Amino acid sequence: MSGDQQKNHPDHTEPVGTPNDESRAHASTHGEHNEPVGTGGGGNGEPGLHRSHRAGRERISPPEQRQPEPGLDSELIPLADHGEHSYTGRGRLIGKRALVTGGDSGIGAAVAIAFAREGADVALAYLPSEQSDAYTIAQVLDEAGVQVHHFPGDLRDRSYRDSLVQHAAQALGGLDILVNNAGKQISVESIKQLSDAQVEATFDVNILAMFALSRDALEYIPHGGSIINTTSIQAFDPSSHLLDYAATKGAISNFTKGLAAQAAEQGVRVNAVAPGPIWTPLQPSDGQPIEALPSFGHDTWLGRAGQPVEVAPAYVFLASDEASYIVGSTIHVNGGKNQP
Repeated sequence: MSGDQQKNHPDHTEPVGTPNDESRAHASTHGEHNEPVGTGGGGNGEPGLHRSHRAGRERISPPEQRQPEPGLDSELIPLADHGEHSYTGRGRLIGKRALVTGGDSGIGAAVAIAFAREGADVALAYLPSEQSDAYTIAQVLDEAGVQVHHFPGDLRDRSYRDSLVQHAAQALGGLDILVNNAGKQISVESIKQLSDAQVEATFDVNILAMFALSRDALEYIPHGGSIINTTSIQAFDPSSHLLDYAATKGAISNFTKGLAAQAAEQGVRVNAVAPGPIWTPLQPSDGQPIEALPSFGHDTWLGRAGQPVEVAPAYVFLASDEASYIVGSTIHVNGGKNQP
């Protein structure tokens, strides 16, 4: 799937990566036209009760819900906002080629959409069970007129993991950007219930795969390219019920610093993004206690959870030439949390 790169961009008086007036109007009318975006009640505005409504940048209180792991964006109540109707590209990544893991949903999907609208060709890596979400996102990418390639598989499968970068680079005709975003998050109240199998699976997906993919990517990424890792607020302010997940995110932060020093020698920039509470399928698929979902993100200084589209501009910036002197850094996108 290919086409001409997106060339028509709005004037530069609007903030980068934010909706213009027309796109705001489009986003605000998604779903039922007579109810607030991100709510599912009637006139009382009771939050998050209907799947057809897509969350906006208002405070949401999702109802208690559970999906089998890894969860689907299409089943979230309310639906998340990946920038389908709001992200405006500026041509900041024209000619670049990116591999995004976990690119079917959540933050990965928002990053893929933003990259495509900035002009980059995109390869999506995701679990086979997430195929329906991936196809939905790919349709949005197609509309941007860029190449889109699918690589379903499990990063715990060594044969898939060890061939992913090569196959993506071959399909894209090269590789300029690697986004290590795929993650596994399962809430367990006590270490007494935390099995070795879960710890190994979490480390396999979240950090060990990152070592392998980054090592392989550095064989392809040219001078001026970048690797962007998804760490988390959990690396700096860990939740006790996410013991294994938080440990991997701390490891990712340290990995980013160390790899950045090595990769800089060949002109490749390595940085990280540390999201806070973002409304994605990770949360209702055992990533949070079900009873905690209605107040998810309400403890931030902004008093709400973030949407995937609000994280994507950080990845665009780090992937762009505008960040040419930024190496080994972490951008915190968390709605206001204490962190170093």
